[in-house]
Amino acid sequence: MYNVMSPRANEFISDEEIRECLAFAEENKTNRTLIEQILEKASKMEGVSHREAIVLLDCEIEDLNERIYRLARAIKQEFYGNRIVMFAPLYLSNYCINGCKYCPYHLKNKHIARKKLTQEEIRREVIALQDMGHKRLALEAGEDPVHNPIEYILESIETIYGIRHKNGAIRRVNVNIAATTVEHYRRLKDAGIGTYILFQETYNRASYEELHPTGPKSDYAYHTEAMDRAREAGIDDMGIGVLFGLNNYRYDFTGIIMHAEHMERFGGVGPHTISVPRVRRADDIDPNVFDNGISDDTFAKIVACLRIAVPYTGMIVSTRESQESRRRVLDLGISQISGGSKTSVGGYAEEEAPEENSAQFDISDNRTLDEVVRWLMELSYVPSFCTACYREGRTGDRFMSLLKSRQIINCCHPNALMTLKEYLEDYASEETKAIGEALIAQELKKIPNKTVQNRAAEYIGNIHLGKRDFRF
Repeated sequence: MYNVMSPRANEFISDEEIRECLAFAEENKTNRTLIEQILEKASKMEGVSHREAIVLLDCEIEDLNERIYRLARAIKQEFYGNRIVMFAPLYLSNYCINGCKYCPYHLKNKHIARKKLTQEEIRREVIALQDMGHKRLALEAGEDPVHNPIEYILESIETIYGIRHKNGAIRRVNVNIAATTVEHYRRLKDAGIGTYILFQETYNRASYEELHPTGPKSDYAYHTEAMDRAREAGIDDMGIGVLFGLNNYRYDFTGIIMHAEHMERFGGVGPHTISVPRVRRADDIDPNVFDNGISDDTFAKIVACLRIAVPYTGMIVSTRESQESRRRVLDLGISQISGGSKTSVGGYAEEEAPEENSAQFDISDNRTLDEVVRWLMELSYVPSFCTACYREGRTGDRFMSLLKSRQIINCCHPNALMTLKEYLEDYASEETKAIGEALIAQELKKIPNKTVQNRAAEYIGNIHLGKRDFRF
């Protein structure tokens, strides 16, 4: 039985409820009156239910689909403006004891190069990332209690936060590791992590169990209920996601919105981020063996409908997607992207030999961070390296209350411009710097509060003089 307030995975993610929703959407995909009613509700920018969202996703009426895209763009602009937060993944170890069929780190893969970074190697990786200009990382590690115990993750976080190189510093460390205990989540919280990230891969329990035949991750309920344990441990910001292409996309689209609804109502705060990766080729993984792949058109509509359903959440697209695919979804809902990414263990400090490949998946967008930053600015976006809310304690419900009240623009926009100015001064090519300086001058004028606008301009001037790390 479906119960959004239940702590049990099979009740807040109800297979029966999802299947009823899918049938309802199929029956109503050309029901103009109903779809217009849902769009009218959605226009208030307070979200729609999972049942209403799947009707929008299935809509086959051309002019109403255009309205869906227009509304998604309007919501993205209202909540996040033209800011795009930049980050990079940092792979610590690819040792893993799970049997996931879509990931080359699975235990039975005997020919992939297994690696685990030492603290000195982590230091070299972080310095390489700082030299690019990154301020925000997402730590990645396989599940292996021997090679990757929680103590290793905690030591690595301490190492990363302690590295100062020239003007570089990692100011926010997000963590994407396996579902764990309340006690371990408390230790991550105490270590000062930003967002705890855990992808569901698929919400279809039968499919999940088939894709995860062995290892701790095979426990569907333990995995799906992880965010509630993290919340119990005091972690404020959490990110969820599914791997589109593994299972029927309509099922997982509905499931992830149900999960967001559960997190907000049961835990008090919805997801800080939602990620939308698609299955990609990697080592011994051929994405063609999965028969649930989605087209770029479907992918774009998923992003748009997620933005409408969960207007407050950050949305992430990684370098799994091509430049063109990323460009298409930026204004439909995406608020964070990675740049200059490597998905191998130790891939930033030095190039891997082909026989030492340790990558989790193939990258589709291979541009440098500088190229991505310049591209975003040419599209009139503001690349942001901001971590101010996290360091000012604006996390969890405090962040969401500012976001939902539309007040966060007076923090986020000036902070984005100041961190962009830091990037231009310390790391950018001359061409990128010229474009960025003009963009900052233009964007300063958009800050609605004149006092904030004038102070931001003063801080930006001080950054040019060599000072760093101003924030609202």
